[in-house]
Amino acid sequence: MAAHLHPDTAESASLSKVVSDPGQAVADIRDGVTLAVGGFGSCGIPSLLIDALHTARPRGLHVVSNNCGIDGWGLGILLEAGQIDRVTASYVGDNKDFARRYLSGELEVELIPQGTLAERLRAGGSGIPAFFTPAGVGTQIAEGGLPWRYAPDGSVSVASPPRRTEVFDGREYVLERAVRADFGLVRAWKGDTDGNLVFRQAARNFNPLCAMAGRVTVAEVEELYEPGDLDPDEIQLPGIFVQRVVPIDPEGPGAEKRIEKLTERRAGTQHEETTR
Repeated sequence: MAAHLHPDTAESASLSKVVSDPGQAVADIRDGVTLAVGGFGSCGIPSLLIDALHTARPRGLHVVSNNCGIDGWGLGILLEAGQIDRVTASYVGDNKDFARRYLSGELEVELIPQGTLAERLRAGGSGIPAFFTPAGVGTQIAEGGLPWRYAPDGSVSVASPPRRTEVFDGREYVLERAVRADFGLVRAWKGDTDGNLVFRQAARNFNPLCAMAGRVTVAEVEELYEPGDLDPDEIQLPGIFVQRVVPIDPEGPGAEKRIEKLTERRAGTQHEETTR
């Protein structure tokens, strides 16, 4: 059961990483910074912090995330407000506004293999500047020329550069640079005031990696505990990677969880129907 967080001493209060106001937790995120944002589609996204950023209105953001949310939800909110200038992601997903902005030249997009994205984030958080991978060899990932930004007339105004390749043990590999973001924004199921985090099932996805990659990481948590209340074997991300912890009110903003696509099978039939 979550602890009541009323520190009895000034010392314990000063050591706590808890920031009760999400707006205050993201107040130093300025125009043009790079954000590593956890989540996969609408699963495990830091929606409370995204809403706070939407209110604060920093612009020209470079977002590194698996995708850019969906229309009207998650990072899609920042996209619609024109706050995002560049996205590094593994796919466009079902966000129609994302596709429109990319094809019209309003948005710069670097699409990379999903496993490569995960490793670039992990490497950044581990102090590894670059690594070689076989993913992308023989494609425009290695050769360059992928359209990162289109011009209004449909021509390519910014293209990906060629990557260095090397042969190891007879196999070719391409060099990928690690991702180190100015800020990491993540969501966790459980967390303590020291910033130790536990993620729930599929909501774990890119969250630990984005937390590692951020120079300053802000974590919104559904259940907040005192130090020592979480079993050390349960902790999936140590607090050394987290600088701020924002508790989520179970009845307030950020508590809502959406299903991106719901597939149901009608009783007594084999028919499946997918809805938003």
